[in-house]
Amino acid sequence: MVIPPPVKTQRITNFLKPSLLNMHFSNKFVSAQVIHAPTTTVAAAASSQKKVLREAWTQTKQSTRDVSAAAKIGKILGERLLINDIPAAM
Repeated sequence: MVIPPPVKTQRITNFLKPSLLNMHFSNKFVSAQVIHAPTTTVAAAASSQKKVLREAWTQTKQSTRDVSAAAKIGKILGERLLINDIPAAM
């Protein structure tokens, strides 16, 4: 037996932001993605595991796992969201 999710009124649905930010910090890398909650699809993603970013940061001896790496990943993710016309995420 499957229990359907509760139905939200239109007023509440219009108020809630449909995009959720998910950040993951591992011992080596930082990754972030914005998920569109109603459709559960990834709207944009960025990670310090990408080869281009990893090589650029290792050449300049920058870490791929500290706070500055997270800030750079956030900036990249924000630019990708603006390209996709997504103004904000929770």
